Amino acid sequence: MKKKAFSDNKRSSKGFYAALGISAVMVGTACWFAYDQGNKLSQEFLAKNSISEPERAVDNKVTNVPKVTVTVPYNTTAVIQTATQPAYIEQPHSSGDTPTVVIPEAEMPVMEEITPIDVPNSLNTGITKLENVKLPLADVSEIIEPFSGGELVKSETTGSWQTHNGADIAAEVGSEVYAVSNGEIMSVEDDALWGVTVVLDHHNGFITKYCGLSQDVPVQPGDIVVSGNLIGTVGDTADIESALPAHLHIEITHHDRYIDPVQAFSGEQ
Repeated sequence: MKKKAFSDNKRSSKGFYAALGISAVMVGTACWFAYDQGNKLSQEFLAKNSISEPERAVDNKVTNVPKVTVTVPYNTTAVIQTATQPAYIEQPHSSGDTPTVVIPEAEMPVMEEITPIDVPNSLNTGITKLENVKLPLADVSEIIEPFSGGELVKSETTGSWQTHNGADIAAEVGSEVYAVSNGEIMSVEDDALWGVTVVLDHHNGFITKYCGLSQDVPVQPGDIVVSGNLIGTVGDTADIESALPAHLHIEITHHDRYIDPVQAFSGEQ
């Protein structure tokens, strides 16, 4: 009876160790299989990445790259030309680098000399006297009211103190008025204060203004006149100086500055 029990125990121990060994073999096999599958997946992943990266580098195209230009301000003495070069793509040196867009610097502007143009006579500030001067009236000996030179004088008509920017030369109504120098008639108008007024631009910085003329003016805007040509006749249309005897009110400016008209047409200016 005891022998049978011992024999049963011995078989039970062998079965236990056999089962333990089988379990160990199965665990080892599972670990090896997992390692082998992981290694294969890693190799496939690396193989895919090593192929697709260069393909992306080759296929990575950059379009609509703007050209670089240099804008140079306009200059009246030179012509500016600029040259540009197209941008290009610098290919990566390794599979992990990103393609670089290279935009070359613009070339230096090319300067081309041009011949300067002559300055128009109307802009010539070097002329300080009227040219080919003629008197505005046949007789300019009597000056009723002289040029005030910017000082305030009392007006006999209005009673107010103001500058007298011209000269009042005594003359009978109907006396002929002449161009003091060559020029172009810029305006003919009937001013509310100064009456019939003619403005003569000499196109050299000098402008002459005749005031208080008669209505029958023989010139019109755009007419070209020379020294001594008839501008009009003395009238009594200047209400602002109606208290004075018949006269011609004449003003001359040089580059928008009032000057003494008597000195200007007598050659003293």
